[in-house]
Amino acid sequence: MRLFTPEEANVALPTVRSAVERLVAARRSLSELELRLAPVRARVAGNGGGLHPGPVGVLQEEAAAAANRLREAIEELDHLGVQVKDPDTGLVDFPARHPADGSTVLLCWHLGEPDVSWWHTLEGGFAGRKPLPF
Repeated sequence: MRLFTPEEANVALPTVRSAVERLVAARRSLSELELRLAPVRARVAGNGGGLHPGPVGVLQEEAAAAANRLREAIEELDHLGVQVKDPDTGLVDFPARHPADGSTVLLCWHLGEPDVSWWHTLEGGFAGRKPLPF
């Protein structure tokens, strides 16, 4: 597990922000496509009558592409050492070491914030965020 200092997290932020933007967009797209596919799946579970395979196939291809974009963004963030906490809001954590006691903590950032300026304990979560510096 990679550990970040607040400075390292902020240096990585442009790359992380780009990946998180793609993550959130892919998640939103996939959610919308799943909503459009739900009635199709219900009809197929019945008898499938009246379904035209062309439009259904297009929806399925779009959903698969969105799922692939989502997976790629998550993999990129994972490769960077960043933990995805909420793909809907773009909430991510950077593992770090607390300078006072050496415990592992998480530097917390979500899409829309200008920089990494919050941290919390492993158990504290988003609700337990405290401002940096430690």
